[in-house]
This record gives sequence, C-alpha cells and structure tokens, in this order.
Amino acid sequence: MTDYTGGAASEMASGTEILLSTINARYIHAAVGLRYLLANLAEMRPRARIIEFEIKQRPLEIASELLALEPRIIGLGVYIWNTALTAEVVAIIKRVRPQTVVILGGPEVSHEINNQPLAEWADHIITGEADLKFAEVCRGILSGERTWPKVIVAELPAMDQVQLPYDLYTREDLAHRVLYVEASRGCPFTCEFCLSSLDVPVRAFDLNRFLAALEDLLARGARVFKFVDRTFNLNINTSRAILQFFLDRWQEGMFVHFEMVPDRMPQALLELLGRFPSGAVQLEVGIQTFDEATAKNISRRQNYEKLGENLRFLRAHTGVHVHADLIVGLPGESLESFGRGFDRLLAMEPQEIQVGILKRLRGTPIVRHDKEWEMVYSPHPPYEILQNKLLCFETLQRLRRFARFWDLFSNSGRFTETLPCLWEGQPSPFECFLRFSDWLGARLGRNHSIALVSLAEHLYHYLATELSVLQAAEILKRDWFRGGIKRERLPFLEEIIPEDKKRGTDVPRSAKRQQRHLKT
Repeated sequence: MTDYTGGAASEMASGTEILLSTINARYIHAAVGLRYLLANLAEMRPRARIIEFEIKQRPLEIASELLALEPRIIGLGVYIWNTALTAEVVAIIKRVRPQTVVILGGPEVSHEINNQPLAEWADHIITGEADLKFAEVCRGILSGERTWPKVIVAELPAMDQVQLPYDLYTREDLAHRVLYVEASRGCPFTCEFCLSSLDVPVRAFDLNRFLAALEDLLARGARVFKFVDRTFNLNINTSRAILQFFLDRWQEGMFVHFEMVPDRMPQALLELLGRFPSGAVQLEVGIQTFDEATAKNISRRQNYEKLGENLRFLRAHTGVHVHADLIVGLPGESLESFGRGFDRLLAMEPQEIQVGILKRLRGTPIVRHDKEWEMVYSPHPPYEILQNKLLCFETLQRLRRFARFWDLFSNSGRFTETLPCLWEGQPSPFECFLRFSDWLGARLGRNHSIALVSLAEHLYHYLATELSVLQAAEILKRDWFRGGIKRERLPFLEEIIPEDKKRGTDVPRSAKRQQRHLKT
C-alpha cells in the first residue's frame, strides 16, 4: 500500500474525511485518475488523501487499511483488472461501516451498471469523467446533502476548469513509478472494440499550461513519462511541440512513451523522432488487423500503405522503439487472415508485436456482431473472447498460447538472434512460431511461471532438430550473453560449448526490455 504523502496508513492520524483509492495492477503504475480527483477538490483538498493498493493484496487487508483512517467518504477507481477484488473490498466496508459513503468511478462502472454485484454495494456511482463532479458530490455529502441519485452522470468538464494533478506525484513516484500524463482526451475514431470510441469529441489541455507542468516535473527529477492520449499525433502541431520540448531538455535516462496513429506521421514528425537517442522514445501503434473486411466490420479506418511506409521509416532512420498491436478474435478475422497480417507486420520489423485477445469491454458497440459472428465471451473480467464463427475454442486457446510465448521469446528481447532461426527460409513466420508454440505447450503443460533458463533450453532443443547441435548452441549462447549481460549458466550447453566464466560483467541483468532490443 502507498499513499501520496509517502507514509503508511498505520502511522497517519485518523479522521480523514475523503479517501481516494484504487487497486493497481502493479506498484509501478501510479493512478493518475485519483490524482485528478484530489487536485480538483478545491477547498476540500486538505481534507482528503490518496491511498493505492496492489492486486496481490487481500480484500480484508485493503478494507482494514481504508477503515483505519475513519473516512466519511471513500472514492474507489474501478478498472477491468480490479473489479472483482474491489467488489469484495466494498462488501466488507459496507457490512462493517454502513455509514461510510462509498462512491465508485472508472470505466468498469461507467457502462452496463445493472446487475453488477459491485454496484449493488455502492452508495453512488459517477459515470464518465468525474474530475469536477466528484468534488461537487463530496461537497454536498459533507454539508449534509444526501439527495444524490445512485448513478450520477458526469458532464464532460471544460478542460480549462480541470486542475492538472502532476504536483501530486511524490518523490517516490518520480523515482520508482511510471508517470502518466495527458495533453488531450478523447478519440476521433470509432473502433468498436475500444472504449475510447465513446470519448468524443477530442479535447485538449492548454498547451502552455501543460508544458509548464511538464517543466515542473522535470525540475523535480522526473525522467519517465507515459502519455495516455489515445491519439497523440492527431494534432501534428501539438505533438511536434511536445516532442521538441523533450528534445530541448533531454537528459540521460529519460524515456517517453506515446500512442500514435501509424498512418498519420508526416515527414516533419518522423524527422523529429529521428533526433532522439536510440531506445529513448517508444511508440505504441495500434494496427489491430490487416484484413480490410474485418477492419470495416469494426469501423476501423487506416491507410495500410502509408502505415507500412511510416513503420519502415521509423525502423530504418530512427532509434524509436516500435510496439505494434494486433488483436485476435475480431469479427470476420480467421486464423489464416490473422496469420497473414502477423507476417506482414513482422516484415516491417517493429521491436515488439503485442498479440492481444479481443475483450468485450462494457459499453463498447462490438456486441452488435454477437449474433452474426457467433461471438462468445467469458462472463468474467477481462471478458475475453472464447470462440466465434471462424475461431473455435481450441483454436483460440492455441492463439492465447501463441501470444504468451511470443511475448516471452520475442517481445522480451532476449532471443533476437535465435528466434528468427525458427522461420528462416520459410514462407510464414506465423505458422512456424505457432508450431513451436504448440510443441512447447505440449511439453510444458502451461504458459506461465516458466524460468528463463527453461525457456532457453526448450528453444535450443527445438532448434537442434532443425539446425546442427553446435550451430543452435552457438546462436543461443550469443543471445544469452549479448551486450555483456551477466546471467546464470546454461548447463545444457556446457558439454557442447565450455562455459566462459568471465563473460558478462558490464550490463545489469535487469536491463530494460527496450534496451535488450537495441543492436549491439
């Protein structure tokens, strides 16, 4: 558990009136939504506090920490990864302290609220962007007004009235956590699988005010920034100004992440990206599908020719780390068409290909395809597709395994030379890796909790049937110790290639994933 003052709940005085909390997927993720709520509480801000938890904590422990502060109001952020655990926490709180007012917000409770067990326990649910509405509700409750309905719809706030929250990032946040920032909200596109398709219109914060906040974060020592703008390069002038801002102030150790539309990158933007040090900028580019009929089904518009040109330029002329997304299970996408799209993307050489499984997020219009394409989703978070008209349950399980092993072997950057040996000279890397994934799944019986040395050993044994034993061993060993990284022994290779005990002393084993993808 962490709080924005940096102390522990047991060490803080009781009597907090407004407690803002959420359960993060990992400690490294700082909840920017809570900080927006606190920043906009105005005169109530001194009466409020943020406390963050992690998904690995038990509900009784979380509820105990929250109630120990004796709050009058508890505001909880609910997301797809924490909805089940949050429901248990809220149930405990309302059973033990029914007089404590529980207010929920966040994407998981902003749509399809009926029949959610979590919603039944809450006193109020604020749907939409609650920056200003949460303060209004709290002000009324603390003054004795209890006439608010259970479901409160927040109007879109005027961006010039929303206080920026970045002063609430603590010294600990700056040193150890990802700092989430945003220059705009909303998305102009209508992709039916995405909640952002409901966020219209696109609204921007005043650029000068936003850059002044970034300047303050830099002065306080911030070095890692993740922009959560859904389409960072929608306004090219704004995106260029922000990139130039970072370039002018660049220091060793800085890292910036943006989500960009891959077919909307004019030459001036590409050239500006090329001026950053290698590995210092990461672009997340959502491609999702290369099948034009499937893209039409989900109302996704993109210029595939321009997309390819831009990705090839980024790889050839910049040091940008490209993280590209594809989705399995979209209505109309078959195993064969997904494989063709995967091979097409791989040929563009992004450092990472994130293969995601389609999720039926609450409120998204993807449900309109349920009957025609026989879409069947899990009823439990994260609501992943189980089967559809073109992909049976067993095939989707194969693709889940494919996605997991691709992440472990390729996206990790640990086997950049060894892995392409799986498909060298073959027409379809997708089919080759799918066969390897099937083979590995049968041998291991799982796709989680696998030691890195075990992954390396299984990859070696599979390759040794395709290459000579010595060739497979030499390639794998070069990957294992690439860049001087100090790692544990590879005992299964020692009879083939003697272990060099002096190898690898320069680069820490915990090197960032992006650094492992750099050519050495």
